[in-house]
Amino acid sequence: MAERKGRALVLAPMRGPGWELLNELTDIVYEPVYEPAAEQRPFPLRSAADVARGLAETGATILMTEADEVAGPVFDHPLELIAVTRGDPGNVDVAAATARGIPVLYTPGKGADAVAELTVALLFAVARGVVAADRTVREASVYAGGVTPYQRHRAWQLAGRTFGIVGLGAVGRAVWWRMDGLGMRVVACDPYAEGATHKLPELLNVADVVSMHAALTDETHGMIGERQFEIMKDGAVFLNTARAELHDTGALASALSSGHLAGAGLDSGEPSHPLAGVPNVVLTPHIGGATFDAEAEQAELVAADIERLRLGELPQHCVNPEVFQGVLGAGPGRSS
Repeated sequence: MAERKGRALVLAPMRGPGWELLNELTDIVYEPVYEPAAEQRPFPLRSAADVARGLAETGATILMTEADEVAGPVFDHPLELIAVTRGDPGNVDVAAATARGIPVLYTPGKGADAVAELTVALLFAVARGVVAADRTVREASVYAGGVTPYQRHRAWQLAGRTFGIVGLGAVGRAVWWRMDGLGMRVVACDPYAEGATHKLPELLNVADVVSMHAALTDETHGMIGERQFEIMKDGAVFLNTARAELHDTGALASALSSGHLAGAGLDSGEPSHPLAGVPNVVLTPHIGGATFDAEAEQAELVAADIERLRLGELPQHCVNPEVFQGVLGAGPGRSS
């Protein structure tokens, strides 16, 4: 076992064996924004000033957070380590951390299975009209207009159809085998990943379902717009359980209203979505990674890297490995 060292202010939800290991490795002060208990508090993201205040009050030299702001006054404190339980630590001023020699750990792939499962859920909800069918039962309108539910809710089965994955990272790969198991032909687009089968225009032309799993970057922002929706197959379904900024919502609305697309499933996170009134759209409030298992996964990833550091080894998942130059040796690049 590595040496127990340092006090850690933990603002992210943790559980499982990784959490137990973290308690052995560090002196924990646990103040997550939401609790794993049944009764949950609201989810207020802490400002940099609030995080700095927490560090001052606890005397912590290790910060573990999910989405709180880590910038400015946070770096007035003697931090030795920052751990972010996200695949993209965009809430951290990484340049400031690097300038102070503070490693920033992150958790790539955390929650991949969770997001993949929600992708499956949205696919069935849209393609088989599950939400609309549920509503007719609740509203006692199953036979409205003399139309039987068998007539109203008929749909094409998914087996034998083509499922297109845009972004073949951890989530994309987790989606792939699930769709393959449903009997779908899976194709993928990702210029940076082995195993991708198509370029984007080719994928959009052949896929009956297009599912977004790309990371949000300057390159991918708005990558699915009017032209991309136009070249998708008539009657295709569009899914996005990644980031809403990957597609143009106005262009999607037009493609749906024209009947060109059959429907869409979006894990949007927007409290008042512009497509909320569109009947062939299923919306969820950015809950793709909201599983207890994801909390256990992130604890394991962080704990494993902190244990490596305690043993004088390089962490596997570090955004700024250059901080270890001349300290632990030349480290690997950012892991994905």
